[in-house]
Amino acid sequence: MMSSKIQISCEMEITLKVIGGKWKPLILHYLMEEGPKRYNEILRFLLDAHKKTLTTQLRELEEAGVIQRKVYPTTPVQVEYAITKHGETLYPILEAMCDWGSSNIGDKYELTHAQCGCDK
Repeated sequence: MMSSKIQISCEMEITLKVIGGKWKPLILHYLMEEGPKRYNEILRFLLDAHKKTLTTQLRELEEAGVIQRKVYPTTPVQVEYAITKHGETLYPILEAMCDWGSSNIGDKYELTHAQCGCDK
């Protein structure tokens, strides 16, 4: 049985398929900056994310090979998420997003949880 390829209109669509979603860039940047984290740590960091949405987006990032999920056989079971080598290649994109956001914060937004470390 032949696997069919996903058709895309342009190269940017590949990036959007991997990091597109309200929380994915924030999850990735958080894991890159802070190291491996448990599910509840990620949930607390995101504040407004719903558990179902976070679970879905973590699964999608894992399927894309940019994060890995490690299960510790404890009671209760602990799960930890970390960036993969492949995921680290997204760092320049996420940093560019941080820089752009910092440069364009203006009077419309109030930064309550600085994550990017931009000094602008």
